[in-house]
Parts: sequence; structure tokens; C-alpha cells
Amino acid sequence: MEAHAQISLGGVRIFHVSDCYLPRLGGIEVQVADLVRTQREAGHEVSVATATRGEPLPGVHRIVAKMPFDLPVHPFGVGHLTRRIASARPDVVHVHTGAVSPFAWMGVRAAFRTGVPCVVTVHSMWDPVTRGIYRLLRLAYGWERWRLVATTVSNAAAAPIRAVAGPRVPVRVVSNGLDLSGWAPPADRVRSPRDEVHIVAVGRLAPRKQPVRLLKLLQAARARVPASIPMRATIVGDGPARGQMARFLARHGMSGWVSLPGRHTREQIAKVLESADVFVAPAPRESFGIAALEARAAGLPVVARAQSGVADFVKDGVEGLLGRTLGDLAAAVARLCADASLRESIAAYNRATPPAAGAWPTVLEGFERAYEQARGMKAEGHRGD
Repeated sequence: MEAHAQISLGGVRIFHVSDCYLPRLGGIEVQVADLVRTQREAGHEVSVATATRGEPLPGVHRIVAKMPFDLPVHPFGVGHLTRRIASARPDVVHVHTGAVSPFAWMGVRAAFRTGVPCVVTVHSMWDPVTRGIYRLLRLAYGWERWRLVATTVSNAAAAPIRAVAGPRVPVRVVSNGLDLSGWAPPADRVRSPRDEVHIVAVGRLAPRKQPVRLLKLLQAARARVPASIPMRATIVGDGPARGQMARFLARHGMSGWVSLPGRHTREQIAKVLESADVFVAPAPRESFGIAALEARAAGLPVVARAQSGVADFVKDGVEGLLGRTLGDLAAAVARLCADASLRESIAAYNRATPPAAGAWPTVLEGFERAYEQARGMKAEGHRGD
């Protein structure tokens, strides 16, 4: 109880470790930077260690080495991090990992060496290959015995971690934190009726996300919707697969109704969502779905995979429609396009009911409880040694 009281009162020394950090602007980088800022505003003493190059920032330790392609890793990271942690004497080390994050896991080893309680947040969904890698690392290092507490961003992402880590590593679900106030539609805004249905997707156009499958989904949905209902789609984002997608659109005669406007700012995305009717998040291994939650906050019906993290805040038939296969999603999009009353009833519910996921007070409380649990496990370990 004393540990929980101390954490709740603020003033905790937190040492974050992340391969990637600002000025890089990926999902993990932005989420960790926002968490650091919010924890500081809550009164905690927060510092960050990263292997990402960049300008000096207050409380950020850049442990960098000359690596090919500027990879965010350091061959002697464990030693550097051990010395940093021993010098900073934090109350907890909070490590952030993606699928495979060598520098971050060096932070876990450094926390174990220095005897500091450690919380590991996994920001990605472990696929079969990743699960195999962590099973091998468990055999090699026995990391499940390091008295870690793991967190991840959704129930879908937690399941494979629990399967690999076993009962000795508690896995808690703490969603990403978002300021959703700017996404809510104005209460006095009345949308003018129109026949056209506008479908939107937002995300990085990377091959591993299989964005061409999204185009096939749209193609299949268009084939299911009566020709009398006009459809258009906007896929916001940029990445190495954009050229392949443009060629697919041209080859299949879809360029007239599907656009690829490139990367947008937050304000520009909000503007696109204002004119949208349906949001699609087709990735099966979406660990959380920040863009989908923003669209949900903007009042849009969301179509997503039932096995993804989006299912934590979108219930089938309530905030949107869920499916397990690409065909299911194409049918769901077609259904929403053809059934205006269903589309509007879901949108009306979403506009009237702000999402509970992503609220920063809830996120901070979730991490505080994880810190408390890690400190308790470390204390029990010392008593048992």
C-alpha cells in the first residue's frame, strides 16, 4: 500500500528506454514522447535513453553509435545503460519495444543488473516469427525470471505475449494515450445529405502492412454496392508501397474514385474525416489502432478486424462492423455504403458517446499500477534471496 500511495502522489523517478525517439515521428516515438510529457506534467521526474540521433533535448540521453543506415542500436548499449541507470537511481525503468528492439531489451538487462524494477511495454503485435524469437531469447537469457511486468496496448496484443512469457510475467493492458478532444465533431454541425459515400483509411503505406490488400477490399466492396450509389475513397499516408498502390489503381481503373493524397498533418486528417462516412482499418495485426480510435472519436463507423486491437474499442454493430477476413471487411464496407440508416445510426451513437479508450488519466493510472506491481515483485524477490 505504501508503494501505491507514493506513486499516486507523484514525484516518481521514471527512466524510459526506447530504441527510437524524437526527432523520428513513428507511432512508438510519438507515443513515448507524449507519455514523457504527460508524466512530467503530473509531477514525475522523467528521463529518456534512446539510440536515436538528434538534437539535445532536456532529460534525453542519446546513446548512439555509427551503425549502417543509422540503425537505432548500440553494440555496447547494456554497459552504457547500466551506468546511466545506476547514476540516475530511478524508482522504475520503463522499456518500450516494438516487434524486435535490441536497444530496448538492453535496457531490460541493465535494469536487471542494477536491481531496478522494470516495466516493459510492447507496442506491437507478436506474429509467429516474433514469438519464436522471444522463445529462443527466453531459453538463452531466462528473461521470464527477471521479475518484469509487461504491458501492451490491447487484449489482442496481450494474448501472444502471455503465451510466450508464461505465468511468471504479468501482462497488463494499458492503451495508448491520446488527446481526443480535437477529433470530436462540433455539436452544432449538421451534415448536409448527399448520395456519395466517402470511405477513408489512414496509415503508413509500408509493404509489411499490405496496403494493396486495402485496394482489393475497396474493389470488392464497389462490386457489391449498387452502381446507383456513388463511392469514393481517400487513403491518407505515405511510404514505399505508394507507387505499387498507384499502379494497381491505374491497372484496375480505380484512379477515378480512389485517391492517395500522401501524408497529412493532424489538422488535415481531421478535415478529411469531417467529410467521411466510413473508416476502414484492415490490418489483422494492428496492436491498437490510433487512427481508428481518432476516426471513432470523430463519429465515424469503423470497419476493422475482429482479431486486432481495434476490437477493444469497437464492438460489432455498435461503433462499427468487425470481420475476420478481407472478404468480411469488404462485405461490411459494402453494407455500410448501401444501408444509409445503419451507417447513420452507428455514426449518431459514436458522435453522442465519446470513446473511453485513450484517455490520459486512465493511461497514467494504468502505468502507475504497473510500476507498483513491478516494485512489489522486486521487493518480494529481495526478501526471497
